Amino acid sequence: MDWLLAVSICQAAVTAGTPILFAALGEIMAERVGILNLGVEGMMLVGAVSGFLVTVRTGSPWLGLIASLLAGGLMALIHAVLSVGLRANQVVSGLALTLFGTGLSGYLGKPLIGVPAPSTFRIITVPLLGDIPFLGPVLFAHDYLVYISYLLVPALWFFLYRTRPGLHMRSVGENPAAADAMGISVVGTRYLYTVVGGMLAGAGGAYLSLAYAPTWLENMTAGRGWIAVALVIFAGWNPLAALGGSYLFGGVDALGLRIQAVGTVVPSFFLSMLPYIFTILVLLASARGRRRLVAPGALGLAYDREGH
Repeated sequence: MDWLLAVSICQAAVTAGTPILFAALGEIMAERVGILNLGVEGMMLVGAVSGFLVTVRTGSPWLGLIASLLAGGLMALIHAVLSVGLRANQVVSGLALTLFGTGLSGYLGKPLIGVPAPSTFRIITVPLLGDIPFLGPVLFAHDYLVYISYLLVPALWFFLYRTRPGLHMRSVGENPAAADAMGISVVGTRYLYTVVGGMLAGAGGAYLSLAYAPTWLENMTAGRGWIAVALVIFAGWNPLAALGGSYLFGGVDALGLRIQAVGTVVPSFFLSMLPYIFTILVLLASARGRRRLVAPGALGLAYDREGH
C-alpha cells in the first residue's frame, strides 16, 4: 500500500472513530453503574442538531458544543428518571429515547438542511509532535475535539481503576445492595453517571455536525450510536480498549470510502455496509469469548432498597 494512502486511511480512522469514541465512553460510564442506555443514537442526533443550530445562530462552535452537551445530558436525564427513579425497563426506555431523538432532531433540523456552518472546529497541527513521521499526521493533525478525546480516555481509565469515586461507581454497577450498605448513594450515583454519559453522547453528535461533516443531515449519525453500544461490549467496558476499537471501526469506514474513491468494481452499497458487517462479526467474536468479557453484575437491573 502506498505510504501516503496508508497515512490518509489511518488519519481518517481517527477522525471517523472520534464520534464513536465519545459515545462509547459515555456508554461505559452509564453501564458501569448498571444503567443500560440504548438511547445513545437518539442522544447523538439531538446533540448534533442542537450544536449545529446554536452554532448557526451564534457563530461559535464552542457554544454549539455546550448546547450539544446540555441536550445529550437532558435526554439522559429523562432516561435516568424512567430507569432509576421509576424503575422502568431500561431497554424499553432507551429504545423510546432513540425513536424520540430521531423524530425530534428531524423536526428541529428541517430548516437547517442545506445551511452552511458559519464556523467549525478547524484542524490544528500540534507543534513538534505533528512533525513525527507517520504518527504526526495520523495523531497530531486534528481538531480540538479529537485532542479532548485523547485526554478523556486515560482520565476515565484512571478515574475508574485508581480513585475512590471510581471504585464506588463500579461497586454500584456490580452490587448496588452492597454499595448501599456501605453508605454509597446508589440512586444519586446512577443519576450522575447516566447524565454525564448522555452528555458525552451529545458531544459525539456535535463532532459529526461541527467537525466531521460540518452541516446538518437528517439521521446523520447513520447508526454510529448502535456501533458505540456494541463497541462497549467488545472493549470489555474498558476506556483504553474503547479507544482502539473506535479507531478500528473508523478505519473500516474510511477504508470503504477510499475503495469507492478509486473506482473499484465492488458495489458501493456493499462497501457502505462494511462498518455494520464488521460490528456483527465483532459481536460474534465477543460472544465466543464471553467468559473473558464479564458485564457489570447489576447491568440493566433496577434497584429498590426495600426489595433489592
